[in-house]
Amino acid sequence: MIAKLLDKAVAGERLTPEEGLQILESNDLLAIGRAADAVSRRMHPENYRTYNIDRNINYTNICTAVCHFCAFYRGPKSDEGYVLPREEILKKVEETVALGGDQILMQGGLHPKYKLEWYEELLQDIKRNFPQINLHAFSPPEIYHFTKVNKLPLREVLSRLKEAGLGSLPGGGAEILVDRVRDVLTRGKVMTDDWLDVMRVWHELGGRSSATMMFGHVETLAERIEHLERVRQLQDETGGFTAFICWTFQPDNTDMADVPARGTFEYLKTQAVSRLYLDNIPNIQSSWVTQGLKVGQLAMLYGANDMGSLMIEENVVAEAGTVHFLTLQEIRDAITELGFEPRQRNVHYELFPKEHEMKAVQANALRQKELVTLT
Repeated sequence: MIAKLLDKAVAGERLTPEEGLQILESNDLLAIGRAADAVSRRMHPENYRTYNIDRNINYTNICTAVCHFCAFYRGPKSDEGYVLPREEILKKVEETVALGGDQILMQGGLHPKYKLEWYEELLQDIKRNFPQINLHAFSPPEIYHFTKVNKLPLREVLSRLKEAGLGSLPGGGAEILVDRVRDVLTRGKVMTDDWLDVMRVWHELGGRSSATMMFGHVETLAERIEHLERVRQLQDETGGFTAFICWTFQPDNTDMADVPARGTFEYLKTQAVSRLYLDNIPNIQSSWVTQGLKVGQLAMLYGANDMGSLMIEENVVAEAGTVHFLTLQEIRDAITELGFEPRQRNVHYELFPKEHEMKAVQANALRQKELVTLT
């Protein structure tokens, strides 16, 4: 039933929302996967597949928004709320550099009190001490929150952060870019048009970012396609997205723990459809952080061309009870087993020299030995 649509996507022709939905409604996972892999290989004929080394620093868990799907946040009056001391943040960055990392993924809750100057000083402190580090920081909900707390225009907020050292924007907080879904999932958080507008203005300023989708909760299949369509439309307009990453909702320890967790079938199918549909976004990242090593590796045959990050530290998904940690060697081995050469890249998907890669491999192997000794 969907063979002609898959052939159309493989040939490089654009799918309509109606056609994307037809494919997503199909259960022919193998056919969808083969098509997505064909598209991935057409877009990436090179003999390597990529990964990066970064660290996810969650500088605070204090948040004014109420997201029913989130196990990480704490309200402003909670005894469990924290803000990391600047010295601790700098120490984490130092450790990342020592392990061959070039990027910090820095996100936090929507803190009610901190002014824009606090975030500018945070960026400046890191860049002054580690000028080689890319700061992939502050998702659209955080940026939008900054405009409200500071009563400043969006363009001014982004321009000031860029001047202070912000390198790229993560695509966090997208969930599903449909207001009906966002109304159910959260209170006090950015809605669809404003999420997209943060990305639009950032791209207009010359910035680059990733786009994401968390699915498998209250959305319909048509709403997943609507999400992909909104992302594709903005990419047509700006060309600023470097990659797309999707993952399944992790319900444990959240207010939505009664929602059944989606399995491997649903994850692989949705990722494959995203590769077929997002014909203007060059890279698709596997989400081994939520799916584990083997499914993360399998995702590389379902449209992904990138294994994502080593992610030296991760806190948000872990709070939901999903704890997958991989070593650098495991990531490289997973790529090698698929017949590709593993290569380290930066946020712009530029490759590092192989000498840098080998030094990172050695540093991470030493770290693993030290961790084993400690345990």
